[in-house]
Amino acid sequence: MKKILIIADGILAKQFLERVVNIQSDSNEYVVVAYRKSITLPSFLPKNFKLHSFDPTSLEKISSVLDESFDKVIIVTSKKVDLIGAYKNIRNFDKKVAICVIDRWDLNIRDKNTTSINSKEVLSSLILDELPNIPVFAHNIGLGLGEIMEVRVPAGSSYAYRHLGNIEQKKWRISCIFRHNTIVLPKPTLMIQPNDLLLTVGEPATLQNVYKSIKEEVGQFPLPFGSNIYLFIDMLRMDNERIENLLNDTLFLHEKLKSKKLYIRVINSNNSEMFKRIKSLENGNVEVDVNYYDISIEKNFDIDLKNFNVGMCVVDKLFFEKNIHMLYRLKVPIFKTGVFGVQGVERSIVFGVSLRDAEEDSSVLFDLSNQLNLQTELYIFSPDYDEDEQHIIAEHFENTAKLYGRNIKIIQKSDKNPILELKNQSNFLQFVPFYGESLKSKIISFFSNNINNLHFVLNDKYQIFLPTV
Repeated sequence: MKKILIIADGILAKQFLERVVNIQSDSNEYVVVAYRKSITLPSFLPKNFKLHSFDPTSLEKISSVLDESFDKVIIVTSKKVDLIGAYKNIRNFDKKVAICVIDRWDLNIRDKNTTSINSKEVLSSLILDELPNIPVFAHNIGLGLGEIMEVRVPAGSSYAYRHLGNIEQKKWRISCIFRHNTIVLPKPTLMIQPNDLLLTVGEPATLQNVYKSIKEEVGQFPLPFGSNIYLFIDMLRMDNERIENLLNDTLFLHEKLKSKKLYIRVINSNNSEMFKRIKSLENGNVEVDVNYYDISIEKNFDIDLKNFNVGMCVVDKLFFEKNIHMLYRLKVPIFKTGVFGVQGVERSIVFGVSLRDAEEDSSVLFDLSNQLNLQTELYIFSPDYDEDEQHIIAEHFENTAKLYGRNIKIIQKSDKNPILELKNQSNFLQFVPFYGESLKSKIISFFSNNINNLHFVLNDKYQIFLPTV
């Protein structure tokens, strides 16, 4: 049993005492000092409360109480002079006892054994919790540093209709879900529904990023990967035709997508007309950075992706094939250009292979397709896959399409590989999960049962490679 001293005065102190009295499991022993009993004390005090009625600023009177040993002292007063006087009296008797004061006057008491609760900050924080689209943090449990947060899943969230097992939870966890006023305990097979209230636990900085990711509305790509598009140009190894095609496609994408800025990194520059053309593109939304130092391509990418908040890199097929390992390691979407001009792309296609891929990639697929106004097609080619899983995959894409107000065409193939048909077509953008398996040789990939590993067969088409968990 702990012994608690409460210095109480005023309406707030009364409300506090009433809440303490109503705690059924309370086994503490309380000593209450209240000199204005009529406005401070609740109508009933149980047996574990002992009452004294005197002015706590009187050192002589309070000394009779402080002869006892207390585990904690709490001071809740309506007058500044009462708080300061009571606090000084207690510290004169005991330098180490833990004290908690309700500070309405910004006193900023500096004492390692004193906790000061600023009532203005608490009230403003509670009011802040009522604002829409603001994360709600736990204030009186845990560390109180924002490591416990709840967030409601909007209808257009990329987290809607995803299974918990397919969501990367690094440095954070979904510990509980509240749905229709009931508690749903998390498990890998549980699917998040729109309007679910997620209780999350993790590092405060990580939870802030998670909150933004969950709350992102549709039509925000390249978010949540980053805000900007990145184009790398090596004027020594790329001829003018390659550079011109890359510039035209990248400028078109930057105009259509919700990217904030386009960063163009130039190395091995010269005084050519093409270099002047690149520099002429600079404006408030396009930044051209010329690197005159002799550092590797990989080092350029590492530095720029860190500094420029890159959400998508644009490369051509020659650069992709030569630097595929480096691009895979970046863990951002890689838009690989084709040979026909991105303005002519009319369809977006994806091969439904696994539910994990579907849930990771579907929101990006519809987001980008919506911004580029592309008809979406899902190819299900699965002679060796479970029919029930393929049905779930198709259902997931249909549900996600509804969130984005889009239609999806589902094409079932049981015999003929659709890649062979698509090889003779040109007006599409293929969405490809960027696996570690994608790095294997073409010969090994031919024997893979995952059709996405044959992406190189369509290497002269437009493709976007999406980082996988």
